Amino acid sequence: MPLRHILLAVLVAAVWGCNFIAIRVGLDSMPPLLFSAARFIFSGLPILLVPRPPVPWRLLIGVGLGIGVVQFGFLFSAMHAGISPGLASLVLQTQAFFTALFAIAIDGISPRPWQWWGLAVAFAGIGLIGASSDGSVTLAGLLLVLVAAAGWASGNLVLRRVRGANMVHFMIWMSVVPPLPLYGFSLWLEGPGALPAAWHALGWSGLAALLYIAIFATWFGYGVWGWLMQQHPVTLIAPFSLLVPLFGMLGSALAFGEQYGPLKLAAAALVLLGLLLNVFGGRLPWWRRTVTI
Repeated sequence: MPLRHILLAVLVAAVWGCNFIAIRVGLDSMPPLLFSAARFIFSGLPILLVPRPPVPWRLLIGVGLGIGVVQFGFLFSAMHAGISPGLASLVLQTQAFFTALFAIAIDGISPRPWQWWGLAVAFAGIGLIGASSDGSVTLAGLLLVLVAAAGWASGNLVLRRVRGANMVHFMIWMSVVPPLPLYGFSLWLEGPGALPAAWHALGWSGLAALLYIAIFATWFGYGVWGWLMQQHPVTLIAPFSLLVPLFGMLGSALAFGEQYGPLKLAAAALVLLGLLLNVFGGRLPWWRRTVTI
C-alpha cells in the first residue's frame, strides 16, 4: 500500500474523529433524526452542478441506506440517547469487525493471518478503553452505535462495487437518498413540531456543525474512503477507521474536557499497534516463514 494512500486514510480518520465533536454541537440545536436528514440535504446541494456518476442507482441507494440512513440515523440517535463523543467514536469502530464478517459471508474475502492478529490487538485496545470508561454511556446509546456500525459495514461493501466513478460526485448524489426516509422517521418519532423548533434554535454553531459534516466528513471523507476501497482490499482499508477514536477522544478532550488517564492512552497505543500489524504484518519475515510452513 503506497505511503500516500496510508496518509490519506489517516487524514480521513482525523476528519471523522472531529466529526463527533460537530455532531455533539449540532445536537444542541436539532433532534437527531432531523439533524441527520439536514446534513444530507446540505451535502446533496451541489447535485445540480455535478453530473450523476456512471453507476447503477442500486449502488447509490445501497450506500445511501447503509451509510446515510442506518449509520448516521442511529449514530446521531445514540449520541442523543446518552453516549459521549469520544466513546461513540470508539464503539462505532466495531464496523471493521462487521465489515470483515460481511466480506467473508458475501464476497468470500478472507483476511490474511496477520490481519486477524492486527484486528485482535486493536480490538483488545478498544475493549480496554471501554472497560476503563467512566460510565458515560447508556445501554440504549451503546446498542444504537452497534447498529450504526453494522450500517457502515454494509455501506463499505457496496462502495467496493462502485467502479469508474468520481467518488466526490458519488457521495453528492448518494446524499439525495437519506433525507426522505430520515425525515419520515423524524416526523414519526420526533413529531411535526421538530422542524420549526429546530429552525428557531439553529444558531451559528449548529450551522457550522452542519457545514463541517457535509463538506469535510461527507464529501471529502467518504469520497476519499470510497476511492481507497476501490484501490485496495476492503479488509485492508476498513481497519484504518480504528484511528478514528484516537482523534475523536483527543478532540472530545479538547472541546468538552473529557478525561483520559494512562490506561486509556495505553489502550489507544494498542489500537495503533493493531493497525500497524494489519498494514505491515505481511512484510515481517517471521510471518512469511509461518505462512510458507
